[in-house]
Amino acid sequence: MKLNELRDNPGATKKRKRVGRGPGSGTGKTAGRGIKGQKSRSGVSIGGYEGGQMPLYQRLPKRGFNKPNRKQYAVVNLGLIQKFIDAKKIDAKAAITEDALLDSGLIRRKLDGVRVLAKGEVTSKLNIEVTGASKSAVEAVEKAGGSLKVTTAQAAE
Repeated sequence: MKLNELRDNPGATKKRKRVGRGPGSGTGKTAGRGIKGQKSRSGVSIGGYEGGQMPLYQRLPKRGFNKPNRKQYAVVNLGLIQKFIDAKKIDAKAAITEDALLDSGLIRRKLDGVRVLAKGEVTSKLNIEVTGASKSAVEAVEKAGGSLKVTTAQAAE
């Protein structure tokens, strides 16, 4: 195979329909919009319009609430921390801080802090300092002989 023989699979690309380009094109003059009426005009957005009937999105009940200032945590499972220690990406002897987790690549960004959850097994003795942790995560780390310290006001939930 040579560079000049490279081409996409048949049917993978489709040419753009150029409307309003004369009678020979098949979509000339009215450009496939028909004659007159609201849909033939430009600037029409009648996506949710149901001809005077109450639209579906208004008939359905609204429930719930999204807190605008809620905190969003980067979530880490204990099993993953253990996996990264086994792979020697995290030093188990040193304190495992949020920066250490960031440098190892276990989390992509801190967001409003890091929260540790108890999914997975912990075998090594860990010293973890993070923003938040679940009660079961704290118990699991202490059972393995380590300590999990929650640094901010948010206590173990």
